[in-house]
Formats: sequence, C-alpha cells, structure tokens
Amino acid sequence: MPHTVHIKRIYEAPAKGDGFRVLVDRLWPRGVKKEDAHYDLWLKDVAPSPGLRTWFGHRPEHWKVFRERYLAELAASSAPDILRTHLRTGDVTLLYAAKDEQHNHALVLAEYLGANGSALSHG
Repeated sequence: MPHTVHIKRIYEAPAKGDGFRVLVDRLWPRGVKKEDAHYDLWLKDVAPSPGLRTWFGHRPEHWKVFRERYLAELAASSAPDILRTHLRTGDVTLLYAAKDEQHNHALVLAEYLGANGSALSHG
C-alpha cells in the first residue's frame, strides 16, 4: 500500500498522522520560531527556483504556467528523491507558508510525488 503525502501550512498544529514533516519553502516562514516549527527536515532545494517563485508572486493568473515550469524544475532535480525515500517507509507531510491553499508550490510537489504512486491528502 502506498504511503500518503499530506499538505499543511506550517502554521497548523502537528497531528499524529503527519508522519515525516518536511518544510518545502526556500525561505523560512515569517513569525515561526525554528524551535516551535515541529518539522523533521527543511528541504529548501525542492522549492521553486528564486526566479520562478518571484515571477509567480502567488498570483492565481500565473498558476497554470507556474505549475508547468515548477514540474519541469522538479523533473530536472534530485531533491524530490529525498521525499521519495521517506515515502517508502511512511507518510510525509509537506509544510508550506503560503496563504493561498489552492495555488501554492506544495500542491504541485504533492502532485509530482503522487504521480509516482503515493496517495495525496490536503489539510
């Protein structure tokens, strides 16, 4: 049975079923102290490139192109392999800081990982 990729904002309380909790933002989230973050790994390299992140700017009208470009970045990177390794042994929760829960890179990353047989869960 494949393990599940969960998606949560870093500001949400951890849950028992979260499994391995990974912050997938390139920049540390505002207002969160590292000692209070409840994360197992900060994987900056799996986040969108600085140029792509800046271009997207969390503007929904850029979502379709952002998604395509970020999927291409993920395909060219070895960083997702770290997440795949953890998914072999248990659930993984992708933590992100963006306010928009419908248009953020964690959704694209979860989609990318799910294409490899993992189940997806949001929230």
